[in-house]
Amino acid sequence: MATAESAGNERPARRSAIYKARRFGFIGFSYLLLLVLSLMILLPLGWMTTVALKPENVPVFTLPPQWFPTEHWEWGNFGRALLDPARPFLRYTVNTLIIVGGEIAGTLFSCSLVAYAFARLRWRGRDALFNVLIITMLIPWQVLMIPQFLMFFKVGWYGTFLPLIVPAFFGNAFFIFLIRQYMRTIPRELELAARVDGCNHFQVFWHIVLPLCKPVLAVCVVFVFLGGWNDLLGPLIYLDSNDKFTVAIGMANMVTRADPNLNLLMAANLIMMIPAILLYFFAQEKLIGGIASVGLKG
Repeated sequence: MATAESAGNERPARRSAIYKARRFGFIGFSYLLLLVLSLMILLPLGWMTTVALKPENVPVFTLPPQWFPTEHWEWGNFGRALLDPARPFLRYTVNTLIIVGGEIAGTLFSCSLVAYAFARLRWRGRDALFNVLIITMLIPWQVLMIPQFLMFFKVGWYGTFLPLIVPAFFGNAFFIFLIRQYMRTIPRELELAARVDGCNHFQVFWHIVLPLCKPVLAVCVVFVFLGGWNDLLGPLIYLDSNDKFTVAIGMANMVTRADPNLNLLMAANLIMMIPAILLYFFAQEKLIGGIASVGLKG
């Protein structure tokens, strides 16, 4: 009898041990696979770092390729890339941050106001006008490129940052849609309680609704930043002097040279990746939460 009971107790323990071993093996295999895939993705980044740290007269393309730096450590290339008088990437970075900062401020201000009107206020023609707004997303920017250029040129804004910043203060259909969808998930009881306390529509928007929209606003900030940071065509059309160029134009000028200095090019490329990486690192929690929650309510 005792032997049967001990055998019966050993079976669940053995099954539990087998299950834990299988689970540990599966998790270990998953992490190993992710590590291998990550290394494959990071190989180009390692090659860029290797080239950026090479002196000027050292061959860049070798067989076999040098995926990670092992021999040359020329850290001065990063300083030369930033402070080169012909292509001052430090100045380009400041110009780009000014433009992107203006675009972010304009987008958040205009799109959040319009989205609040579509999501929380009731007025005649609201749904029809919202449908028209969504339809405007089908219009490619290239169609409006020449009329916008002529308009800004007549106004006298050619050669300034204004044509790249001011349009953001007139809203963007995509971001209005995102913020509107998120605002519709906020309980109306909060708004009604604020109205009972004497708040008007703008006070409700500023003190109640807008603070609850931080996740979706973080999504908009990241998208606007990446779009402005990588934008080449817009600055190329409206900016006409080297001291006003952006990072994208500086990179394009280095690439299109007859004999580009690849070590400085890769050093500048690595430096230009830092702001986007830092932005995602600090905003990833709100970014993931904002993307997951947008569109939960139609």
